[in-house]
Amino acid sequence: MGWGFDSKSRKERQVTPVEERESNVLGTAPIGRLMLKLAVPAVAAQFINMLYNIVDRIYIGHIPEVGDLALTGVGVTFPIITLVSAFAAFAGQGGAPLAAIQLGAGKKDQAERILGNSLALLLMTAAVLTVGFSAFKEPILRAFGASDATIGYASSYIGIYLLGTVFVQLALGLNTFISAQGKAMTAMLSVLIGAVLNIVLDPIFIFVFQWGVRGAALATILSQAVSACWVLAFLCCPHSILRIRRAYVRPDPRVMGKIAGLGVAPFIMQSTESLVTVVLNTGMQTYGGDLYVGSITIIQSIMQMIVMPTQGITQGVQPIMSYNYGAKNYRRVRQTFKRLLAVTMTVTCSAFIMVALIPGVLARIFTPEQELIQLVSRVMPLFFGGIWAFGAQMACQQTFLALGQAKISVFLALLRKVILLIPLAILLPKLGMGTDGLFYAEPIADIIAIVTTVVLFARNFEKMLYQHTDTKVKK
Repeated sequence: MGWGFDSKSRKERQVTPVEERESNVLGTAPIGRLMLKLAVPAVAAQFINMLYNIVDRIYIGHIPEVGDLALTGVGVTFPIITLVSAFAAFAGQGGAPLAAIQLGAGKKDQAERILGNSLALLLMTAAVLTVGFSAFKEPILRAFGASDATIGYASSYIGIYLLGTVFVQLALGLNTFISAQGKAMTAMLSVLIGAVLNIVLDPIFIFVFQWGVRGAALATILSQAVSACWVLAFLCCPHSILRIRRAYVRPDPRVMGKIAGLGVAPFIMQSTESLVTVVLNTGMQTYGGDLYVGSITIIQSIMQMIVMPTQGITQGVQPIMSYNYGAKNYRRVRQTFKRLLAVTMTVTCSAFIMVALIPGVLARIFTPEQELIQLVSRVMPLFFGGIWAFGAQMACQQTFLALGQAKISVFLALLRKVILLIPLAILLPKLGMGTDGLFYAEPIADIIAIVTTVVLFARNFEKMLYQHTDTKVKK
């Protein structure tokens, strides 16, 4: 991988013997055991991270008298929250696989350059997002589907949430560099600390202090602040193979360009969720009203509960692929992918069975309103019609990302949401399907995107491995 670092830069700092033993576990340990060691904490971290928004919504939905409207209002803020997380993924998931590949090649100094530049990128985006969204929050929320009845709740929640944007960026973005070292348990703990604090503070701030949605937002940003401090402390301590070094926090356009090239794909994957939410919320408001906006808020929350564990599995396994790709041990890359595919397909097929059999049970987690529960129970099986095969797309797409394949990753990220889902969600209701068209758009887009991803992967996987090598390959 051509980095083009300045020849005048200081001598390459290689991995020390202790650090080599720690990181080489990724290249030598039994794959099944290693996947379990890395994926379980990563899944737990994803699940725990999901609890930030899910727990907020559960508590908010049960606020006496106004719970349904407050829940709908907070649901309208979801695109902004998603964009904040997407920018964290842009720097974090763009940089972490590159750092892992450099570690696999024994180049610690280059890996730390990537970490430092990712930190700089996170700080810059945090400042821009905070100022930009705060200045125009009300018209943005109106455009995202807020009504006169829900705008107050939406504005109150997001106004406080945006004050903690920098904490969200650092906690989510830098935690990927802990995982990239194979320290999945430490990465999980960074998320667990914040999530537990959020679960404790939510009922206190919402119900005891009677701060309502403001209390939920305040609990979230305080919790993210604690997580961010934990991550920063670890990446500055001797226990971390990769450390934040002041000299590398200064932006280097060449390094940032590499990060951005790979980070575009996870950014699109996450940010397009906000575009989808905007389209769905406005469509539901146009063709159905607040009740339908509330239903899509619940359904998307359940989608998070399904997708996040799958993302945790793929992100937990990513360091194994990236490290061995950098070390040119392609046999382990192949073996890891096969096992990853089996696990993700098992998860998404199980999730499909669950949402098909007990949609009402899942809806009751978020609301006591019978009319809303009945609506969700009817439309949820339609919306999740393609989720059973989603595991194949996740496994293939994350493998492309782990191997540094930016172009294909970007295309696949755009395909499912931007090229397929959003146009379908706009078109189908206008063809006379109304709100049902909005719910059918998701499974149609999912199936087409999954088939395309699998075909591209089958055609390009071996080609990617052989194009990368310029030395003797461990086949």
